[in-house]
Amino acid sequence: QVQLVESGGAVVQPGGSLRLSCAASGFSFRTYTMTWYRQAPDQERELVATIAAVVPGQIRDANSVKRRFTISRDNARNTVYLKMPNLQPEDTGVYFCSVLITPSRFFGQGTQVTVFS
Repeated sequence: QVQLVESGGAVVQPGGSLRLSCAASGFSFRTYTMTWYRQAPDQERELVATIAAVVPGQIRDANSVKRRFTISRDNARNTVYLKMPNLQPEDTGVYFCSVLITPSRFFGQGTQVTVFS
């Protein structure tokens, strides 16, 4: 079955950096677009970044704040990453990786990122 396991979340001070990882299994990873979402406290889940299957590279992000973040993938390791520099308190939340395998969208359990001084 589809499994997505996120890791790399931590408590950091403003200006700090993190790299999140998501290990995928149970499907043909290299043929699917992968996406990172974020859910801040008391807010709905929102898209952070998406990376295409065929042509690696960041193809879409949700807004100018999240352009600070860079998504990448390693198809040999079935892993997708999210590099997050210069973190700010508003970046606090649970980060999920996701894949859409029609008709279902799958999410991992998430990894917590907390930014405070």
